[in-house]
Amino acid sequence: MSDTESSPGQEDPRQGLSRDVPLSRGLSTKLLLLTVLFVMIAEVLIFMPSIANFRLRWLEERLGAAAAVSVVLVQGDPKTLPRTLQNDVLMSIGAKAIAVRDGGVSRLLVIAEMPPEVDEHIDLAQTGPIAAMTGAIKTLFFGGDQMLRVYGRVGESRSEFELIVPDFRLREAMLTYSRNVALLSLLISLFTAMLVYTAINRIMIRPIRAMTSSMLAFAQAPDDPGRVITPESRSDEIGVAERELADMQLRLQKTLGEQKRLADLGLAVSKINHDMRNILASAQLLSDRLRAVRDPSVQAFAPRLLRALDRAVSYSEGVLAYGRTQEAAPARRRLRLHQMVDELHGLLGIEGSGIDFVNAVEADFEVDADSEQLFRVLMNLSRNAIQAMAADDRGSVVRRLTISAERQGSVSRILVTDTGPGLPVKARENLFAAFRGSARSGGTGLGLAIAHELVRAHGGTLELVESIGGRTVFAVTIPDQPIRLEEARNGLRRPA
Repeated sequence: MSDTESSPGQEDPRQGLSRDVPLSRGLSTKLLLLTVLFVMIAEVLIFMPSIANFRLRWLEERLGAAAAVSVVLVQGDPKTLPRTLQNDVLMSIGAKAIAVRDGGVSRLLVIAEMPPEVDEHIDLAQTGPIAAMTGAIKTLFFGGDQMLRVYGRVGESRSEFELIVPDFRLREAMLTYSRNVALLSLLISLFTAMLVYTAINRIMIRPIRAMTSSMLAFAQAPDDPGRVITPESRSDEIGVAERELADMQLRLQKTLGEQKRLADLGLAVSKINHDMRNILASAQLLSDRLRAVRDPSVQAFAPRLLRALDRAVSYSEGVLAYGRTQEAAPARRRLRLHQMVDELHGLLGIEGSGIDFVNAVEADFEVDADSEQLFRVLMNLSRNAIQAMAADDRGSVVRRLTISAERQGSVSRILVTDTGPGLPVKARENLFAAFRGSARSGGTGLGLAIAHELVRAHGGTLELVESIGGRTVFAVTIPDQPIRLEEARNGLRRPA
């Protein structure tokens, strides 16, 4: 099952999600609404000290007016003032009573008919920010029928003035001020939101929308070069994202092309291999007749020819099996590597080519591996080395292929060394990638890719140890297969 499919009984979380984003759910709409909301929150935070300051200034103005009236009343005799004039004075200020304290002596200058009951005492000189905001909230939401006693000094006067005033006019003034501030805040927030939206839409939203459109278009036709995004020349994060997206799309197109090429090649190889297997089977039947020939030279070469044909038939069947599934799991046995390397030398066909072959493996060296798969690994590495050395036809150049081996505990390490020109940089960067790791023009790079896959199936590694002019070393590391205790016990329990 592919990654894009859902298993039975399991809902796909992407079902019901549209690939086109409507305007109501787009980033631009969310940005606009959030900007308005955040500006309004900021205005609310500014509004609280502003309305508290408005309330204090309003009370200070009333206390200042009371102080001016008090100066006139103090110079005359407030008891001689008619009641109607006293009421006019109080009404002009909006107060119920006016008093002055001077030298520790308090004088009530003007008072209403009944002494009012005071609900809150406000010392303008000692009112802090928190108390001012608390009082403003109380007046704004719960006021209108409260009586306030306001007192403090006015200007440079040494006298302290007192004023008893109802708060309904104060509350009306505060409500008017709040409405004006709210309307102004809304206008400021909308204007700010439009400016922020215009700037961010141009800087961020529009490029992100372009990248989204590019990804959707690329998903519909990933093999179309015209669907690759063209990044802008920006040095910020959006520019980096656009360039990375373009690089990713180009790499994906290249990978898809290679996969298609590999699939086409696999289909072609499977077709050719199907017919080649039949031809090899016929050649195998004819080669069996060579055993009956008594010629000593024929008897010397016949076993090698038969083994080569057997391997060719096995490889053909393996290619067809690989086209259906994967490479077969290794059937591991203890092998004598020296003998395998000698057989490999006989099939390389380098006699008379000027290339020396050195089998430096000790005669009793053993390796735990699949014989056919290990033979293919060494054959691919050796043929690559021979082709690299054969390209240099100078007679004075030493051309030598050496296969050696060493054991480190339970790990076998096989070294394939040649005196070729070394691998180019491109081949080293894509060493085990099919169609990209070829060291020569026209090569496919399949040899190293196949060898790498077979070694990994053994739980080992294939690595390039060294590659300089005149020396290239590949190392095949294969650990012995672990002993499974349960299987060993079962084997011991079986009756003979």
